[in-house]
Amino acid sequence: MKLIYGIKDKPKFGQLIVFAIQQLLAIMAATLVVPIIIGHDMQPTAALFGAGVGTLVYVLFTKAKSPVFLGSSFAFLGSMASAFAGAVSTQAGYAGLIIGAIFAGLVYVVIALVVKFAGVAWIDKLMPKQVIGPTVAIIGLSLAGNAIGDLQKGKYMIDVASQVIQEGQIVEKIDQVSSANPLIAVLCGLVALFVTMLCSTYGKKGIKLIPFIIGILSGYAVAAIFTVIGIKTGNNGLRIIDFSVFSGLSVFSLPDFTFLTAAKGIKEIDGAYIGSLAVAYVPVAFVVFAEHIADHKNISSIIEVDLLKEPGLHRTLLGDGVGSMVGAIFGGCPNTTYGESVACVAITRNASVYTIITAAVLAMLISFFSPFVAFVNSIPSCVMGGVCMALYGFIAVSGLKMIKDVDLEENRNLFVVSVILIAGIGGLTLTFSKITLTAVACALILGIITNLMLSKAKPEKSAE
Repeated sequence: MKLIYGIKDKPKFGQLIVFAIQQLLAIMAATLVVPIIIGHDMQPTAALFGAGVGTLVYVLFTKAKSPVFLGSSFAFLGSMASAFAGAVSTQAGYAGLIIGAIFAGLVYVVIALVVKFAGVAWIDKLMPKQVIGPTVAIIGLSLAGNAIGDLQKGKYMIDVASQVIQEGQIVEKIDQVSSANPLIAVLCGLVALFVTMLCSTYGKKGIKLIPFIIGILSGYAVAAIFTVIGIKTGNNGLRIIDFSVFSGLSVFSLPDFTFLTAAKGIKEIDGAYIGSLAVAYVPVAFVVFAEHIADHKNISSIIEVDLLKEPGLHRTLLGDGVGSMVGAIFGGCPNTTYGESVACVAITRNASVYTIITAAVLAMLISFFSPFVAFVNSIPSCVMGGVCMALYGFIAVSGLKMIKDVDLEENRNLFVVSVILIAGIGGLTLTFSKITLTAVACALILGIITNLMLSKAKPEKSAE
């Protein structure tokens, strides 16, 4: 794939801002939702600021040679919940978030030191194309359900009552669900998807570089028309966008950074709690390490530069690990490289690191600018679901492209790829106490084991 902008290319200032906003739109929804899921008054804007700082740290450690944005990691959701569950107070829980992220980051630092002195040959042997290719594909395919689920939902929520039995008594339960008619939601999402595809395929150079922005705005415009009609007619099924997020906004607001609250709770931390944080965070860091390899193998295939060799896996690990620690100090969320960011590079063919740097700076600045964050929060789930069909699909296809040179007529290769795809698509997860191995991690581990078991076998073609 021929890049329009290479790693070191610097677009014009105006273009740079637009490209950076596109990167932000690709990663922002996921980055903002992690602290919302955790709760405890964690601020999404602080997480966004932390992602920006973490990305700049990553760029620094990788010598500005890897065009990837770091965002809040979903893999640590259980660990973050444990940090609050085991804390004596919410303030101590905030301190626990930072300590836990430091533990996770140190895992990356230790592995980086091992890689620095032992090289990366062992990784290529442990995770060849027939292992890493389908694993990358699983990263995209495992998100397919999220994209399709979002495609059928809007942002405007209504209360729905249901009856459940609690302690032998029938009680009424109130749930908030999307009011949108699924058909209308899907229509808005498909508009966003189709416009994105058309701009990327038929657009001129300037249009090809910003298909997601145009697609999202087109889907948003259609959703806004339906929403206005729904408001005027009293038809909640047409209300896709929740415009209430714009009410009572100040132009600028200071995010509630994690370290500010953590400083008040640090005195409540004891040895037992620190030990529980290590148990909750360290094993997950090894799981995310596997995904780190997959992401960097993927972006390497896109830009046709082996990032594991230049700038080197030890540098990408240090950037990811230290960036995650620094990001958590501000936002509480450990960061990780984002597949959405990689897919954005693949689709737009813009690998300029200047775009990533600008996106990181904008993330930090925007976290103080309430109206823009409110706009992002108001983007309907269906619109993002439509766009994510392309984003997640490109991640999957990038992985499949890695195995195009693998001889799948050989049984040993066929078994390795088969095991990974079925375990990943089937959603195999394993839970040990508070530690959960994701479907991607389980698929990768099974693939590595299968590959090692069969690596000594003589080549044998599969039966026709």
